[in-house]
Amino acid sequence: MCVDDVSLGTPVPAALHSERRIRSFHPRKGRMSDAQRGALARLWKAYGIRVDGESLLDLDQLFGIGGPDATEPDATEPNASRPDTSGQHAAEQRAAGRPVVLEIGFGMGDATATMAAADPGTGILAVDVHTPGHGNLLRRIESDQLGNVRLAEGDAVVLLRDQLAPDSVDGLRIYFPDPWPKARHHKRRLIQPEFVALAVSRLRPGSVVHCATDWEPYAEQMLEVLSASPDLENLHPQGSGYAPRPDWRPVTKFEQQGLDKGHTIQDLLFRRR
Repeated sequence: MCVDDVSLGTPVPAALHSERRIRSFHPRKGRMSDAQRGALARLWKAYGIRVDGESLLDLDQLFGIGGPDATEPDATEPNASRPDTSGQHAAEQRAAGRPVVLEIGFGMGDATATMAAADPGTGILAVDVHTPGHGNLLRRIESDQLGNVRLAEGDAVVLLRDQLAPDSVDGLRIYFPDPWPKARHHKRRLIQPEFVALAVSRLRPGSVVHCATDWEPYAEQMLEVLSASPDLENLHPQGSGYAPRPDWRPVTKFEQQGLDKGHTIQDLLFRRR
C-alpha cells in the first residue's frame, strides 16, 4: 500500500519490507469516495495507528482507559489516542480495563461499526490493509459517535507478533478471510497452525476466537487447525463442530455475496483455555 497517497502515517520500516514470509493478503489501495477520503484526513490521527512492528501497544491508552481522568479521544485532538511506545507491561496494566477484541480484516467496516454500537463496553481494534475500508469505518465512527473502535493499518501478523503483549487481548474475530481457493495458494490462507499459535498466545484465558467463512473447504481447514490447538476448546463440539450463527454477528458484504451464490456459512467458536 502506498502510505503517502492517503497520509496514514510514517513509512514502514525497511525490515518489514524485506521480511521473507508468505502473506495472506495483497495490499489494496482502491478508489476512495470524497467522504471516505475526508474522514481519513480528519480522523486518522485520533483513531488510527500504523502497524510498524517497533513497539508494544498500550491498549488502555489507545482506548482512553485506565485512570480517573481517562476520556475517549476527540477527533480534534490528533494525539489523544496514540500508543504508549514504552508499554512493556501492557497486559498487566489492563487488568481492570475495558475488554478489547481484535478483528482481522474488516473490509468496509460496516459490520464492525454495527457490533461496536451494539456493545459499547467492548473495544474493537480492527486491522486491515484496505484504504477505502479505513475511510469508511472512520466515517461510521464519526456519524455513529463510536468511542470504542480503533483502526490499525498493516499486517496483522506483525501486529500480533511485535505490538501486542501476551495475554493482552480479550477476543479474536476473523470473518470471511480470503479463502485462496486454488490449491497452490492454500499456503496463503490465514488460518494455519503457526498463525493460530501466535494469535492464541496474545489472548487472555477465556477469550473467544470467532471465525466465519462461506468456503466449505476453508471451513474444514479452520475446524481442523483450531481443534488441533492444545490451547483452544470448541464451544460446540457436538455434531459437525461448527457453531450456530450468533445473532450479534451482522451479515457482512462478503457473507451476502456467498449467500447469493448458494454457499453455506460456517461459524466457528473456540475458547482460550
